[in-house]
Amino acid sequence: MSRVTLAQWQMLAAVVDYGGFARAAEAVHKSPSTLNHAVHKLEEQLGVQVLEPIGRQVRLTEAGELLLRRARQLIESAASLEDVATRLAAGLEAEVVVAIDQIFPAAAQAKALESFSATYPQVRVQLHESVLNGGIEMLYDGRADLVVTGIEAQGFLGIPMVAVRFVAVAHPDHPLHRLGRALDLRDLTQHRQLVVRDSALRESASAGWLKAEQRWTVSHLDTSMDMLKRGLGFAWMPETRIGEALASGLLKPLPLAAGGIREVPMQLIFRDRDRAGPAAHAMAEALRRAVSECQHDST
Repeated sequence: MSRVTLAQWQMLAAVVDYGGFARAAEAVHKSPSTLNHAVHKLEEQLGVQVLEPIGRQVRLTEAGELLLRRARQLIESAASLEDVATRLAAGLEAEVVVAIDQIFPAAAQAKALESFSATYPQVRVQLHESVLNGGIEMLYDGRADLVVTGIEAQGFLGIPMVAVRFVAVAHPDHPLHRLGRALDLRDLTQHRQLVVRDSALRESASAGWLKAEQRWTVSHLDTSMDMLKRGLGFAWMPETRIGEALASGLLKPLPLAAGGIREVPMQLIFRDRDRAGPAAHAMAEALRRAVSECQHDST
């Protein structure tokens, strides 16, 4: 059994965060004497001085800094545990916020949303169609319950979903096709490349850009697709998005000697799996199942 209570650590943290006993007492609605007693009792129980007076204020000792740093992890874990309990007591969430990269198979996305809605018609869904770092930014900011992305998220573990193949394509009448030979990077840089803009607000990227002399940057894959069909440039497009256009001859793969095909493994990431409610878990399962069913249908 621990000699020091969580409340004592919380009161020590308050004294440090607010710069003294008086200000901390006002913030946590306790008397200064109560906080003073709690901290002195903590020092007595541990046999270590954690605070030292500096004029009319106090500051952490070297030992106190180490102990409080560890204690903050306990405080945060306790707060998370209480939040989980609150969510469980409240039952079903009113809304689920999902950020799904635009390269995710559209058929699987539609099937998942339809399945989820049939089971939870009363739960609102906010779908953000992100690009590159956009979904990761929402994850880091705590603005999405679930994120489906092809970008690694530091500090998070994802569930593998599907590997999306990208194909370099252009209209059959595009000048690159008229060359009538295998293409290399020098050929591509002489023509306009269509790139989809990163939806992140802070750290954006231009994945796949070959530093072509001409570049048009758009905000959605559908816009890029329309421009491709009009012969306005070339681009790498998700194979699942261009199947019909390839079959009908509206688009044609570029005969690249290398790099014509790229593969991006996608994963599903919970903002906090333990805190996620039943609706968020149901949405994750609907997405996973939809991917599996669409892959089965295509074989």
